[in-house]
Amino acid sequence: MVSHATSRAPAATTEGVLAGVGARLRALRTARGITLAALSAETGISVSTLSRLESGQRRPALELLLPLARAYGVPLDDLVGAPPTGDPRIHLKPIRHGGQTIIPLSRGATGLQAFKHLIAGGAAAGSAEPEPRTHEGFEWIYVLRGNLRLVLGEHDFVLAAGEAAEFDTHTPHWFGRADTGAVEFLSLFGRQGERMHVRATPAAPPRR
Repeated sequence: MVSHATSRAPAATTEGVLAGVGARLRALRTARGITLAALSAETGISVSTLSRLESGQRRPALELLLPLARAYGVPLDDLVGAPPTGDPRIHLKPIRHGGQTIIPLSRGATGLQAFKHLIAGGAAAGSAEPEPRTHEGFEWIYVLRGNLRLVLGEHDFVLAAGEAAEFDTHTPHWFGRADTGAVEFLSLFGRQGERMHVRATPAAPPRR
């Protein structure tokens, strides 16, 4: 009898984890202000299937969760609410896009997202043709190394190491190398328009 109950424990645990996926998906979509129709267009999953997933009427399967994790930009573990493993290390998974290597530095599904960007040096400066784009949110960038070219609306800037910029991502924008050297910079992005707030300890009053 004891062994019989033990054999059913993993299944019960799995069912409990899967039962919470629908509510987690709905909360994530609602927090980001995404409609079912927009999510359907991005993932290729029908609106009715997405609705049934969120209401718990459709069992979450890997072929459905993977495109949703990509669309939200979160690890699959965050969608299913997998328990922590006790390993404090962050396993970074670089993304290569538009000539950049982008390393996600945060795992949260909502709020500010942090990234490190690397653009390799090349023979010719400005060889990449700017392709400004727009999207929801607000972005803050800080250049760690090299010279970064930032095309922002009708303006064209060059940011050196140690310089920062912030802007509404509804404004057409593009990043690239300003010269032949490599560029390394950090970015903080808030999909809901969150802005970074810097707090500093006020200086002590001068002694009399």
